[in-house]
Amino acid sequence: MDNPESSVLMETELPLPLFIRGKVRDTYDLGSHLLIIATDRISAFDSVLPCGIPLKGHVLNRLSSFWFRRTAEIIPNHMAEAVDNVHCIDSYLPASSRFAYPAYLRGRSMVVKKVKRIPVECVVRGYISGSAWAEYQEHGTISGNTMPKGLHESQEPKEPLFTPTTKAETGHDEPITMKDIVKLIGLRATQEMEEKSLVVYNYAREYARSRGIIIADTKFEFGIDNGRLLLIDELLTPDSSRFWDADQYKVGQSQPSFDKQPVRDWLVQSGWNKEPPAPTLPQDVIEATTKIYVQAYEKLTGRQLAFLEENP
Repeated sequence: MDNPESSVLMETELPLPLFIRGKVRDTYDLGSHLLIIATDRISAFDSVLPCGIPLKGHVLNRLSSFWFRRTAEIIPNHMAEAVDNVHCIDSYLPASSRFAYPAYLRGRSMVVKKVKRIPVECVVRGYISGSAWAEYQEHGTISGNTMPKGLHESQEPKEPLFTPTTKAETGHDEPITMKDIVKLIGLRATQEMEEKSLVVYNYAREYARSRGIIIADTKFEFGIDNGRLLLIDELLTPDSSRFWDADQYKVGQSQPSFDKQPVRDWLVQSGWNKEPPAPTLPQDVIEATTKIYVQAYEKLTGRQLAFLEENP
């Protein structure tokens, strides 16, 4: 396995058909399955930065694997297995297609079922923050729904809010109505997607709170496999969720997050116009961001990231 503390994996080149290269992950086609590799690339304001964040890919992949296992009884997911031993990939390839698997696959990749992706991001908000707070301040609504007067930033509403958006390949995601989702996948699947999003969020929120972390909001993605709804993509990571330190939480203000906030803050302060190409981050910002990602992993799992090779 590569030493993630001294190297950064920005891109991959495997002798396999490339299924898709996203902002931070590279996905290869194994036939009936896919190999998803979480690189250390980082994006902000819809741009991929020219520098990576060491250990980030390990955190995203390992946390997704952790949550997929813990929520499998609530809803099945697309994970076939996490790549803790690179030779597990052999069983998904014919002998003629096997190759010398690079060591970096361990810890930062997983084999998943190939399913039909639903082009909707199921956002669940347990606290009023980010774009939801901005919308509420301006219009008194969240995702177009009228909210009670007098709410405060970072306040917890009576019940978590299901605020789905489109899954945009480029640009920003946009709110989508339940009627539009029904047109896409039907009423039954739409209702199940909302129900499972809320159940998984509530389960994860209670667990995380016991570990000292508030999951303020998160987004889920789903796919269809032989008529069954499955959780797919990544799950409850610092890239797909807003994690707060429970000990520092205060209503009425923004909260420090276990995510790429140091990156966003530096980019704003740098004067960058948010148009490509993005600038290179200074080393202290890179190190601070790595530290935050690792803290999120270790607080949630109770494991030290440094011992992943011995205790996957």
